Amino acid sequence: MGTHLSKQLERRKAISTEKKALADLQQSCGCEFPGCDYTPSDRKTWMAGVGPDKLHINKIVWPGTHDSATNKIGIRFVSRPFAQCQSLSIYNQLVAGTRVLDIRVQEDRRVCHGILKTYSVDVVLTDLKRFLSETESEIVILEIRTEFGHEDPPEFDKYLVEQLGDHLIHQDDGVFGKTVAELLPKRVICVWKPRKSPQPKRGDPLWSAGYLKDNWIDTDLPSTKFESNLKHLSQQQPAASRKFFYRVENTVTPQPDNPILCVKPVTNRIHCYAKVFIIECVKRGCADKLQIFSTDFIDKDFVDACVGLTFARAEGKA
Repeated sequence: MGTHLSKQLERRKAISTEKKALADLQQSCGCEFPGCDYTPSDRKTWMAGVGPDKLHINKIVWPGTHDSATNKIGIRFVSRPFAQCQSLSIYNQLVAGTRVLDIRVQEDRRVCHGILKTYSVDVVLTDLKRFLSETESEIVILEIRTEFGHEDPPEFDKYLVEQLGDHLIHQDDGVFGKTVAELLPKRVICVWKPRKSPQPKRGDPLWSAGYLKDNWIDTDLPSTKFESNLKHLSQQQPAASRKFFYRVENTVTPQPDNPILCVKPVTNRIHCYAKVFIIECVKRGCADKLQIFSTDFIDKDFVDACVGLTFARAEGKA
């Protein structure tokens, strides 16, 4: 009992120290980065606002959500706080400016997060198609994977193609160098990551797992995650020369050895430091490598930071 209590006190001290480190960094780093003064007139159509003919796919800073379809997961007030990473529906995330969705499914095509499950993936696709019908120039990256510990839904690739049809941008390395305008009217890059089923191939309507990469760091320590994200990002090639998407997740994750297991109070330890991360990327010379930037509980400040840096790149100022 004494050993356990001692470890908990050490953990709390480490968390407190790391929270202070990020707060101190925020105080010292200033608030400016290329595009920080740009605010989209309408986040629902921010790509159209920047200009589809100026937006190259490999120069966009894509605002993304982590575990996107968890707004109604589990049982409210019971199991939901342990798995919910977003409070908005898929449609409302897209309207708010999100352009990368992270969806995990199980064998029956229901969305899940570990052992907890929620609505069918049909709800996700219906929301996505509604958004596409209401806009003209917004490209969305839809990542769908079979959750760890689950089996692939049968013939899921065929289902995705049937549902998204003419919206799909086919797997092709040439896409990265094109502008949004050159890809229209196709609007969706769908990355399908099965556990056992065959991967999509070059030229297919779906994209294979290797086209969306990240370095997942499983920790609840905010400064550790922040610095690890910077380290891994700095080791990448510039986004303009890559033939895959690279994601940085501005999140921390509850750990079983810590008494706080609900997602929101844990991820809030890093949530407000997205702009600080971009500023540090600029200072450390790796801002040109930032591409997909994802978060829990996405908000307008996060979206505006990503869109601002994208605008600066489109104008040749970053």
